[in-house]
Amino acid sequence: MAAPFINLNGKFISATDTQPAHDNRAFRYGYGLFETMLFANGHIALLQYHWERLFAGMRQLQFDIPDFISYEWLEQETAKTVEKNELEKLCRVRLQVYAESGGLYDIKNQKPGFIIECFPLEPSSIELNNNGVIVGIATGLQKSTDALSNLKTCSGLIYAMAARQAASEKWNDALICNSNNIIIESTIANIFWIKDKGVYTPPLSDGCIAGVMRRHVITQLAGKGIHIQERSLDLHAALHADEMFLTNAVKRIKWVRSLNEVTALKNSVTKEVYHIITSY
Repeated sequence: MAAPFINLNGKFISATDTQPAHDNRAFRYGYGLFETMLFANGHIALLQYHWERLFAGMRQLQFDIPDFISYEWLEQETAKTVEKNELEKLCRVRLQVYAESGGLYDIKNQKPGFIIECFPLEPSSIELNNNGVIVGIATGLQKSTDALSNLKTCSGLIYAMAARQAASEKWNDALICNSNNIIIESTIANIFWIKDKGVYTPPLSDGCIAGVMRRHVITQLAGKGIHIQERSLDLHAALHADEMFLTNAVKRIKWVRSLNEVTALKNSVTKEVYHIITSY
C-alpha cells in the first residue's frame, strides 16, 4: 500500500487525490520511465546508478530536461517525500517521469513531469530469502529486442500479463523470454544462474532491463576477482543450472528454489554473492 502523500512535480498531494490527465502520454502510450529505489537509513541505495540510468533514458526518449532537474534536485525531492511520509528508515520509492499532455506526434511539449511515491517495507524483504522462490516461464508472451528493450519504461503490459500467469500458476514470479525463446528476466528482476561455480547472466543485447542491481552485482563480483559471463539462457541451460537467483534494486537478491517444478536448486554460491553485494 502506498504512503499517504505523493510528490507531483514538486508539490505534495494526497495519494487518493491523484488523477492523470486524460491526454497524459504516459497514460495513453506508455511514454515515460521509472526508477524503483531502496531508501534505507536516510539515503537511496545505489543512487548514482539510478540517476545515470534515468537520465540516459530521458535523453534516449528525447525529453527536454530542464536545467533544474539534476541528480541533486531529484535526490532532495525524493528525500522530502520520504520524510513527509515518515519512512526514512526503510521504504521503496517509485519515481516516474512522464510525457505530459499531447498527441502521438506532439514534439513541442517534451518537458517531463514526475511523480514520487513511497511504500513501507519490512526488513525481511531486503534479506536473502530462506525459502527459495518458485518460478515458471510465461507462455504466449515474448519481449522484442530493440532500442527500447533495456529501458525501464511505463510500457509494462508484458510484465503485467506474465505476473497474472504467475499468480494463476501459484508461482512467486514468472520468467520472460525474448522473441528467440531465450529467457532474459522475470517480471520484476534480472536473472543470474550458476553452473559449475561459474556465474552467468543474459547480455543486454538479449533484451533484458538494464538493472541497477544487475550492474552492482557484476561490478562487486569483479572487484572480488569473480568474473560473470554474459551468456544467453535457453531452456536447457536453465533446467540444468546448479543455482539461480533474481536481482532488483529493492529486494536485492532472491534465491530461486524451483523452475517449472522440475528443478531443486541449491544456494551456496548465491549466499556468497549476497554477502558480497550487500556491503554497500
